[in-house]
Amino acid sequence: MDYTIHYKAQNIYKQPVRSAYWQFLIIPENNDSQTLEKAVFTNSLGVPVQQSVNGYGFETFRVAPKTTFKTINFEAKFRVFKEIFNPFEQLNYRDSSIDRELLRSLQFKVTHERFLKSTPTTELPLVRALPFKFDEESSLFDNLKTLNAWIFNTFKFKSQVTQINTNLSEILEHKHGVCQDFTHLFCAMARKNGIPTRYVSGYLHQGIGYLGDSQMHAWAESFVPGTGWVGFDPTNNLLAAENHIKVAHGKDYADCPPIKGVVYTTGGNTTTYKVLVTSAKDTMSQGQNSDGSMQQQMGTMTQHMEFQDLFPKNGPKDQ
Repeated sequence: MDYTIHYKAQNIYKQPVRSAYWQFLIIPENNDSQTLEKAVFTNSLGVPVQQSVNGYGFETFRVAPKTTFKTINFEAKFRVFKEIFNPFEQLNYRDSSIDRELLRSLQFKVTHERFLKSTPTTELPLVRALPFKFDEESSLFDNLKTLNAWIFNTFKFKSQVTQINTNLSEILEHKHGVCQDFTHLFCAMARKNGIPTRYVSGYLHQGIGYLGDSQMHAWAESFVPGTGWVGFDPTNNLLAAENHIKVAHGKDYADCPPIKGVVYTTGGNTTTYKVLVTSAKDTMSQGQNSDGSMQQQMGTMTQHMEFQDLFPKNGPKDQ
């Protein structure tokens, strides 16, 4: 399936920006199920765009304007070919006791250590009993599939009620959030049961009513012994397939924010952004929650997807 992805962002500052640096992690990766055929990234200042590779091996765009400005626009266009496949056909069904024995082995834990440990946003609360429990009689895949469905059925998709650092205690208490929250919860539950699981950032084709976040979508990939990495989308109760276009993965959102950087200015700014994912078969364009305009002030905290009033009056501002 052929996809076109159109990414736009505009930053308008109240006071002149003296210096800035941004890194964009928005480039679809090349892997076994998808091929990046074209990538174009521009900005309104005509600043040269550099490409680099982050710590996980994913490509990024870097922009560092040297001139003073108050407004800058970014625009990216990607063309991606995605294989149509049935993820269930790739599963290697075998005795679940063999898989559980493997999860307990020291070599397995050492090999997958990075995606077995918790992080601040994937730390489960200290309670006597977790709200979801794996069934020892079922296969690892069936447990993960049931976990996917449990999150989908238990929690309500609701934007602008959580932040990028919202902990799982709040998610479990209020039972609402967005794709990054549900993915953090999925990662936490799977890792708690010894299954290596990584956070995935990418794009979602929403043409048939799937839920997604305003700028990028998030889902999880769990390592199923005998099969490999399998994608689970708890926001939509899906296995990741041809509608999911992967950009990067990490332990949690903090490892793969779509944009981060530092801006030196004073005063506030307004940021608007839009992501449009269309396929060749679409009869009309489908937006990805495009009306994401929010206000922010200055500061030194890293700003990712959600633009919040977090900043003091002056100093460098992360964005």
